[in-house]
Formats: sequence, structure tokens, C-alpha cells
Amino acid sequence: MAKKLTYYILAGLVLGIVVGWLINANAPGLLRLLQGWGWIGADKDEVALLAGYAHYISILTTIFLHLIKMIIAPLVLSTLVVGIAHMGDTAALGRVGVKAVTWFVFASLVSLSLGLVLVNVLKPGTALGLPLPPQTASSGVDRTAFDFATFVSHIFPESMVEAMASNSILQIVVFSLFLGVAITAVGEPARPLVRAMEGLAKVVLQVTDYVMRFAPVAVFAAVSATIAQRGPAILGTYGYFMGSFYFGLALLWVLLFGAAFLFVGGRTRLLARYIRDPIVLAFSTASSEAAFPRTLEALDRFGVPPRIASFVLPLGYSFNLDGSMMYMTFASIFVAQAYGFELSIGTQIAMLLTLMITSKGIAGVPRASLVVITATLAQFNLPEAGILLILAIDQFLDMGRSATNVVGNAVASVLVAKWEGGFDPIQPADVEPPHAPSHRATPPPPES
Repeated sequence: MAKKLTYYILAGLVLGIVVGWLINANAPGLLRLLQGWGWIGADKDEVALLAGYAHYISILTTIFLHLIKMIIAPLVLSTLVVGIAHMGDTAALGRVGVKAVTWFVFASLVSLSLGLVLVNVLKPGTALGLPLPPQTASSGVDRTAFDFATFVSHIFPESMVEAMASNSILQIVVFSLFLGVAITAVGEPARPLVRAMEGLAKVVLQVTDYVMRFAPVAVFAAVSATIAQRGPAILGTYGYFMGSFYFGLALLWVLLFGAAFLFVGGRTRLLARYIRDPIVLAFSTASSEAAFPRTLEALDRFGVPPRIASFVLPLGYSFNLDGSMMYMTFASIFVAQAYGFELSIGTQIAMLLTLMITSKGIAGVPRASLVVITATLAQFNLPEAGILLILAIDQFLDMGRSATNVVGNAVASVLVAKWEGGFDPIQPADVEPPHAPSHRATPPPPES
């Protein structure tokens, strides 16, 4: 099923491009036809027709993403609590946490630095030579959505019910940490609660299997809506910028898999095959969240112990968005280049360190990367309206960075598993497991 699903998603992606292109190219004829049938008013133009198509076909994508978000909160809660409970003691929890966070910080610095180096070497914004916008010009992005003081206080939930209702991943992680540690401290009397969480994880992953069957339709709708409304020319207008960014992502993938190969060895060659499905899904939907359940299942089949994957992966989705972090430095310097600003090396390093801090925990902020970039532009006296230069193609850029986020978090889980003693027996990559990850209380001995 997993292999077929990947092909269906790719088919939906290609079909979406073709259908969107055809609708955009034949908009005048479609408008006359629909007006002749009386299905659309005579006062409507081609822009309204294409916007209407994008609006209504996107309902399918919205439904799919809503269904995925429906799964996220109970899945994070159950898997994280079970993973912590199976650590055995708080010392093991602290050890795994320190290793995960250490890798997150290192990977963040590599992602941000790579984006900074490439944007200075390739200079994708220099050729634009845009005049400075008026000081009153606005980006249209609400950067007040991210404030450091608000962010810190927001980490700690007032109500777990509210956190789950709003899908606040960080708050769910914090509550799950407290609950898991408490279960470990209580010991045997809490075993029924652990078994209940194990059952919840299996049920939610079964629900995930049902939801994922709708993914190819959602991918088709998302891509066709974007191409139909904006036209295929959007892919060429910013072609150099997009090509430069995707080249950077490719280098980042090489570095991530190279780091995994350095520590894990030949088994790394199989990792890309195992996480192929969640990568394609994240790329097609431009949503890292959509790929979370599938990534968890793929890592389980790859042999990452459930107690490791269910602990590291949710943390990674809050603190280790490698693709998004690279995009932030790339886009920020691109805006400066487009308006002719010469930033010193010191200023660029300060910008990098600022993004290093502000990029943590942004997973729950809508259009998180754009919010952080806009705030950073203002902090360094760059035109906030410059974000409008990339808003038009942000969907296509988001596809690449979402897929990279999946790779980064999968590699992080694999590395922590290796550092914690090894892997469980590997399962076939293209065979759907009959059950969800087992979260065994006593993990099997590490591979030699």
C-alpha cells in the first residue's frame, strides 16, 4: 500500500499541474462557455473565474489537512507519553533529550549557515534592482504573531484540552513530558494508563491509514488550484531564485544523509527509501504536519525503537525544521539584495543568530517562516514589504522546505537511536505494517 500510495500521490501532482495549466490557458473560452450556460454572471471576468476555481477545488485540500490535524494531537500525546514511559527512568529521558537537542542546535546552525553562504554566492536578488518601497508599505504578514515573550509564555499550557483543540504542538509536548515523567515515577500503578496510551496510538495510526487514502486527491486539488490561478509563468518568473533555493536544499540533503552515513554506516542507504512516502506527501501538500504520522511509521519499519522515535520526532517538529531555517536566511538576504542593501558580514551573522533563536518553536504559527522573516527584516531595518517579492511563489518554496523538514527529523531520530545503542530489526519498506508501532515495554537488544 505504501508504494502504491507514493505513485498515486505523484500522479495527483502531475495531473494537478496539467489540469491547472489547461484551465489557466483556456480561461477565456471557459468563461464564455459558462456564461452561455448561465452558470456564471456576465459581470465576471477571467480573474474571477480562476479565483473561483481555486477557491472551490481547494476545499478538497482543506478537508485533507483538517483530517491530518485531527490526528496530530492524540498521536503526539500517546506516542510521546509511551516513549517516555518506556525510557525506564528520568536519567534515560534526560540523556536522550540532551542528545536530541544537541543535534537540533548543530543541524540548525548548518542549515542557516548554508543558506547564508549560498545566497551570497549565487546572489539571486541582485539582478532585480528594485526601488525602495514607501516607508508606510506593509508586508501584509502579521509579524505580531511572533513575539519572544509571548512565545516563551505560550510554551506552557493553561489547559491541555485547549492545547489539543488548537493543535499547539509545543504545549502538547510539554504536557506529555510531565505526564510521561510522572508515569515513570509512579511505576506499576500507572501501567494501565501506559497500556491505554499504547492502544490509543494504534487506533490513531489506523485512522491515519484511512485518511491517507485521500492524499492523492488533496495533492491534485492543491497543485491545480495554484497553477490555475497564478499560471505556469510563475514557475519561470522566479526561476533563478527557486533554482538557487532548491540547489541549496539538495546540498542540505547531502549533508544530512552524509552525517547519518558517518554515524550509522551502510544502513543509511535504505533510509531514503523508507521515508520516501512522507517526503512525497510533505512536498505535494507543502505541509510537514501532513507527513508526521507516516514518518513515525516509516521510522518504526526502518528499525528506530518506538521509544526513541516517539520522543525525538515531536520535538523535532517544534525545534528542528531544517528546510524552514535555511529558507529564512536565504529569503532575508534575497530581499536585501533585491533592494540594493549591502549587509556586512557582521550584520549577516547577527541575522543568522537572531533566526537561530526565533526559528525555534514556530511550528504552530500560521505561515511561520514568513512571520519570522518579516520580523527579522524589520529588526535589521530592511523593507518589510520585501516579503511580497516571494509571497507569490511561497507555495512552491514551502513544498521543498516541508520535504526537507521531514528528512531532517528522520535523520535526527536515526542518529539518536544509534547513539542510544542501536536499532530494532528492520521491516520491509514497501509493506504496510498490519499494526501500528508496538511500543514494546522491553525493547529488543540492539543490532550488532
